[in-house]
Amino acid sequence: MTPTLESARKLDRHDPLAGFKARFALPEGVLYLDGNSLGAQPRDAREALALTRDQWRDELVKGWNQGWFDAPERLGDLLAPLLGAGPGEVVVSDNITLNLFKLLGYIIDSQKRARSVILSEGGNFPSDSYIAQGLCRFTGLEHRVLPEGGDLADYLDERVAAVVLSQVHYRTGRLRDMAAITALVREQGAEVIWDLAHSAGAMPVDLNGSGVRYAVGCTYKYLNGGPGAPGFLYVHKDSQARGWQPLSGWHGHAAPFDFEGDYAPAPGILRFRTGTHSALAYAPLEASLRLWREVDMTALRAKSLALGELFQDCLTDLFESKGIEDITPPVAERGSQVALIHREHGYAIVQALIARGVIGDYRAPGLMRFGFTPLYLSYEDVWQAARHFREVVETREYLGPALLTRSAVT
Repeated sequence: MTPTLESARKLDRHDPLAGFKARFALPEGVLYLDGNSLGAQPRDAREALALTRDQWRDELVKGWNQGWFDAPERLGDLLAPLLGAGPGEVVVSDNITLNLFKLLGYIIDSQKRARSVILSEGGNFPSDSYIAQGLCRFTGLEHRVLPEGGDLADYLDERVAAVVLSQVHYRTGRLRDMAAITALVREQGAEVIWDLAHSAGAMPVDLNGSGVRYAVGCTYKYLNGGPGAPGFLYVHKDSQARGWQPLSGWHGHAAPFDFEGDYAPAPGILRFRTGTHSALAYAPLEASLRLWREVDMTALRAKSLALGELFQDCLTDLFESKGIEDITPPVAERGSQVALIHREHGYAIVQALIARGVIGDYRAPGLMRFGFTPLYLSYEDVWQAARHFREVVETREYLGPALLTRSAVT
């Protein structure tokens, strides 16, 4: 049976997470289904940013001793419970690309270069492969690609040093079995680095329980840290003293303010810091992470899946007749998004929805992604978004000339 507006409202009345929506500053009239690209602004983020701005004005350089300098590890400890990590295992620093470079170099160094191949996945967000290619180009290592849909076991041999995988695939939303894959890779003598860009803040993550040693991720998507918010890096405690990481900046030195001529890695997770960070960028993220301490992740996951199913149930009769392919994995195997393909007009359909105030995103070729963020999306929001989608497609509203022109950022 096709869901009705009243059935959606009934779900909202029984939603244990419903109160969180009021804690986000959402534009009036906007249905935001793009939190998998950029999360919405927590209301507390504005005050946190203003306080740091005023601290800069009033305290000047003294601010570094008043919470600015230790923000990477302090925020790391706030984030750790959402990742199934312990204190001192997460540092918030730089971005995914730089953090991945650090970990790849660190693994190669800790293995004494006994292995020379980095394996990354085809069809994934290309930044992870780009940085692996760059490291290999300048070190003489070999970069290999696991084809999309390929069997990982067939690509592991005694030369593979590290494998880079996303827990949730950015295009399809497919969720990988982190524990099983980690065990497989480690049995072959290699290490796996997990990219948590589309899982951190979207579902419970259990790094320690899955035997994971290394992971990276971002905070501007489901974690709502703001545009360009810093990334994070996880290293299990037992793996934090195995070597140098290649971006050996002064904040990662054992005694940065001794200004010694030679580098000595700081103990523990601190060695993965690099240089001076932006206190202004950390302030709104800290506000968001403090909000996240109140969230029941089991309830979050249940609502995430229910929102995605509601969207599909509202539209499933439309897809085949209008040439739309639903490539979203089954419920038990997905992250927090629905992925639809219209090869000819996917971009224009998304633009027509945005013009109506329904914001999703487009990824070439033809992919329309809709992210479901349970803290600030209601069931009625999703029902209304599906209604707009149906109207745009059935009336071919997307064929307006202005909607066919590509923007620089899609």
